[in-house]
Amino acid sequence: MQSEKKLAVLIDADNASVKNLKPIMGEVAKYGMPTIKHAYGDWARLANWKDALLDVGAVPVQQYAYTTGKNSTDVALIIEAMDILHNDVVDGFVIVSSDSDFTPLALRLRESGKMVLGIGESKTPKPFIKACDKFIYVDVLVPPVPPVQEQTNTAGKIAVPSAQPQTKPIPTKTVNFIAQCIQESANESGQALLSHLGTLIIKKKPDFDSRNYGYSQLSKLLRVIERFEVGGAGTHVWVKDKKVEQ
Repeated sequence: MQSEKKLAVLIDADNASVKNLKPIMGEVAKYGMPTIKHAYGDWARLANWKDALLDVGAVPVQQYAYTTGKNSTDVALIIEAMDILHNDVVDGFVIVSSDSDFTPLALRLRESGKMVLGIGESKTPKPFIKACDKFIYVDVLVPPVPPVQEQTNTAGKIAVPSAQPQTKPIPTKTVNFIAQCIQESANESGQALLSHLGTLIIKKKPDFDSRNYGYSQLSKLLRVIERFEVGGAGTHVWVKDKKVEQ
């Protein structure tokens, strides 16, 4: 059995929200074991992080702003990331930030054969996103409060959260992108294994995530797009572009 990947989780607390910390760590657990969990910032100014850091077992790393206009937190995070890299004690890094200043760091870590997972807000610049193996938007980890709908019982009307998933329209450019990936990974019958397709999609577009459109899995997203045919079962689920004639 293959051992679980060891991960270093490095959090830019100056550029992240404390309310997202627990969902972020829950997501990280899907990719491996976070053996290093460090958050960087000026904790005199970020006192509200204390309980959240203790709750997830993360270590706060104090960093003062020595010079006005310079982000000392970024520098501290980068220096420690390189120390961890050279000590070779982890298989991958998780950088929690929406700051493009970490683009060179992500590229350097990947050049050294380390997996890089980025987690940040939708405002994150594309260069940083592209520098990661996979980038996840915090929006999909902290879903909005579901709309309230009224139901009637014997006591009258009561308000309950709607159980309906909040899906979003799938842009034509996204459908065309998926179709291109299907074509590139398909066999002679035009069928692409879902596992291979998912890997290719992430390689080409690190921030692609079916949850961005309200679907928990790629297969569920593909099934609602009329252009695609999904078949098979288990580990042999396949996808086919019905527009492509064989």
